[in-house]
Order: sequence, then C-alpha cells, then structure tokens
Amino acid sequence: MAIINLCLSEREADLIEAIRNYVKSYPNGYPELLDYAQRLFDELTYPFDD
Repeated sequence: MAIINLCLSEREADLIEAIRNYVKSYPNGYPELLDYAQRLFDELTYPFDD
C-alpha cells in the first residue's frame, strides 16, 4: 500500500472518517453511518454549494 500525502479540507477528512467508521461497523452495519457518509459526499459534490 502506497502512502500519499494530501492536503484535505475538514469536510473531506470527515467524509473519509465517516466511510472508515461505516466499514468498521460491518457486519452489524449502522444505517445512520451510511446516511451520514452519503450526506457528506452529496455536500462535497454539489457544484452550487459555497
């Protein structure tokens, strides 16, 4: 696994952490973790948001 240093915004780091937390919840799975990650993703990819 290669390690790459990137500068992330706080929202991008939150998204990565949310995804990791969702993956860690397997096999129980917590729908609210997935909802949170999806909401963060939508906010980051919505082109008209400031």
